[in-house]
Amino acid sequence: MKTRLFVPFLTLLPTGWLLGAGDPPLSFDDPQPQRYRLEARASELDSRTKEHPAIDFVFEKDGKPQDVEHASVDTSVPPRGQLVIWMMGHNEGLFERLNRYGLHAIQPHYANRWFSKVCTEKPVSETCRGNVRLEAATGEDFSDVVDIPKPDGMMERAFQFVKWLAKENPAGKWDYFLNDAGDGLRWDRVIMSGSSHGSTTSARFAKHQEVARVVMLCGPRDQYQNWQALPSATPANRYFGFSHVLDGGWTADHYCRSWELLGLHEFGPIVNVDDNRPPYGNSRRLISAADVKGDAKRAHSAVTPGGASPKGPDGSLLYEDVWRYLYTHPVGEVGEPVPMDDDCLKDQPQ
Repeated sequence: MKTRLFVPFLTLLPTGWLLGAGDPPLSFDDPQPQRYRLEARASELDSRTKEHPAIDFVFEKDGKPQDVEHASVDTSVPPRGQLVIWMMGHNEGLFERLNRYGLHAIQPHYANRWFSKVCTEKPVSETCRGNVRLEAATGEDFSDVVDIPKPDGMMERAFQFVKWLAKENPAGKWDYFLNDAGDGLRWDRVIMSGSSHGSTTSARFAKHQEVARVVMLCGPRDQYQNWQALPSATPANRYFGFSHVLDGGWTADHYCRSWELLGLHEFGPIVNVDDNRPPYGNSRRLISAADVKGDAKRAHSAVTPGGASPKGPDGSLLYEDVWRYLYTHPVGEVGEPVPMDDDCLKDQPQ
């Protein structure tokens, strides 16, 4: 398959950085290079934060803190100058790999448990869930079924966390991701990522806010929503998806629908990673049919590092090359366009 290059405003540096033209490269000068793991409570970093019990957005539950945020960086690895914001529960296996790739990573606490509490009516409005996702991500008034102010949205919580990390862990150079005004993040240096519910919110947010890349593991879904087809602030070639074919989101055409509405068929066919090697034809749509014991729930989790992810004969996880590709493949290198799949149901009945 031929490779098309989309590089009018990007610079590929010799060390592997892919930055906007004019961006200075990031380098560490840590006298004791190491992997740093940090955590903090969102409610302690910002006194403006509030609980929203109606959508299970609380600081403590059953005597355990719920608003702990996680971060990690490895200063012994040349940095790529990009920050991954992970939009699901903390996954140490994933964060270890991200740091190994030269990426910074954080997992902010944000309103991600609303899904079973609002927009549950049938039929549901085609904008309901997408609007709630955007309000949870931005803290701006996009939805009339939730009220999530700025200090409780992902954007502000991620900013407050990175600002704290810059002071707490100067060796990690977290200040590289703060904007010049000091009132927010440099979103052009951010990779939005998540699994399932989190991958869907990541993609919805990237439609609204331009980011460096979007990595969608077992997602996105929202099969009754229309936001996937909206104009995107983030160019379509920066979205990358990976799912297992036994996952209910795949068998019900939720993923293929979202991928096509996002325009990912413009950058190559769906590629089975079981039979191919990187760069997978430079495609943005990757699948696997590896053995998951025929379990759809296991298939859903399989594409994220963890106990459900398939292993090879030597005990190593099968998708190591896939994860590296998803998070580091140059966004300007894309495959040839293919037609939409008529067998993928885009207009899904409720």
